[in-house]
Amino acid sequence: MGFVSLNMSSFMRAMLIVLCAFWILPELAHAKHVRTTRHYKFNIKLQNVTRLCQTKSIVTVNGQFPGDWWKADTEAVINQAIQTGLAPNNSDAHTINGLPGPLHNCAAKDTFKLKVQPGKTYLLRIINAALNDEMFFSIANHTLHVVEADAVYVKPFRTNIVLITPGQTTNVLLKTKSKTPNAKFVIASRPYATGPASFDNTTAIGFLEYKKHSLSNTKSKNHTLFTPKLPKFNDTIFAMNFNQKFHSLANKKFPAKVPKTVDRHFYFTVGLGISVWFMHCHLEVHTSWGLKMAWIVQDGKRHNQKLPPPPSDLPKC
Repeated sequence: MGFVSLNMSSFMRAMLIVLCAFWILPELAHAKHVRTTRHYKFNIKLQNVTRLCQTKSIVTVNGQFPGDWWKADTEAVINQAIQTGLAPNNSDAHTINGLPGPLHNCAAKDTFKLKVQPGKTYLLRIINAALNDEMFFSIANHTLHVVEADAVYVKPFRTNIVLITPGQTTNVLLKTKSKTPNAKFVIASRPYATGPASFDNTTAIGFLEYKKHSLSNTKSKNHTLFTPKLPKFNDTIFAMNFNQKFHSLANKKFPAKVPKTVDRHFYFTVGLGISVWFMHCHLEVHTSWGLKMAWIVQDGKRHNQKLPPPPSDLPKC
């Protein structure tokens, strides 16, 4: 789903990982001289999905769902929250690519597996599709090389653990081991929370597995299992140190010239009309508390200052 251009000799498939709903979708990574345009199709529909011994009809994208799992009807959950003024009831499970993993009852078969080959570099696109929880993410015995955040390249840095907020994306490079180990490596994700409110303190589990060479005579299924060590759920020191590692690509030769003089003042109004853009905080719960607003964007006089008309098949309110 995402590509990275690197000056390295060998690449494998780029993967997209979504936390709490971490997705991992395969793509090819190309050398830096290659320029490729990718086109994707998204089939969005209601279909029956079974998780945690329960089947219900939910919205899926290409047959999968990116998000937390509630046993209760999610519309009923948010309606109850609006009536009481409290936060919605917690989800029953976080997922990796829609799969909660073996730590949950009735979910041993609902476990995501990331297949890799030795001696390759993978691009992992990490997206936190949880509604309200910041998430830690780690792959046991593997280092992640952060190169991008929210569609902006950053000065690369290495880490064993990524912290990502709801709706945020980040790209990391994963370099696999030079030889196929007789081991499996746990992919784990769980929340970071500091407030007094309750939260879904469950851990989503997946596995990173090395593909065996077609000529390999190794048939042993007794793999050593390595697990990552995630921070405590309220480890603010780790969170602060991690966030301080993000820096732009600016340098002395190419400085980031941020405007410091205010030369225009804007007056914003909230209402309904043409070209309305809805915005809210990262946390979904805040929308039910009124922390949201609609921006009305009016066309300018010039051609390049006008928004294109909505598509003909856009549903009417």
